Amino acid sequence: MRVTLAEDSTLLREGLVRLLAEEGHEVLAAVGDATALTAAVAARPPDVVVVDIRMPPTHTDEGLRAAVEIRERWPEVGVLVLSQHIERGYAARLLDAGAERVGYLLKDRVAEVDEFLDALVRVAAGGAVIDPEVVRQLVVRTTRTDPLARLTPRERSVLEALAQGWTNAAIAQRLHVSMSAVEKNLNAVFDKLDLPRTTDYNRRILAVLHYLGA
Repeated sequence: MRVTLAEDSTLLREGLVRLLAEEGHEVLAAVGDATALTAAVAARPPDVVVVDIRMPPTHTDEGLRAAVEIRERWPEVGVLVLSQHIERGYAARLLDAGAERVGYLLKDRVAEVDEFLDALVRVAAGGAVIDPEVVRQLVVRTTRTDPLARLTPRERSVLEALAQGWTNAAIAQRLHVSMSAVEKNLNAVFDKLDLPRTTDYNRRILAVLHYLGA
């Protein structure tokens, strides 16, 4: 796939360039600030963008704002955002435009090379990827508001896997249960959370994440 990188750490940026090249991907551009990122995407739209949230000059949310702009201007481009820390509101802002071709990972996840590359491929293919640690902390923070407290342990495990962007088949494999069990637990989760039923998988992820971030 064709990838554009935006990371102000030269060491990490060059490391990602080498990693992606070794995996057979084409790096169209590797830049160090958000302005250069949007210019690079405008010049040669990639299949997916990898961008750090905190970029020069203020190192606050320049990268996130660039990611949101890219999602609005080039919806066919996947966006994988990297964050040093879990920022609850950032995930919600990133997902406001929908849960297709989007990912939110902690930077530590880059060290898990296979997981990072898998996330990149899933985002480029139109999926949604949310870091497991982000999901776990959001679930914990939201339990005091209920109705998550009404979920069984199995339903909670299915919800966490769903919010990470896994398909029903992948959830079944990861939890060592049948597909019918996954579907049964998902229906129970949506009923208990008062979420509308839909056949659109990515919209279900978005609904769950919006609930968790409320």
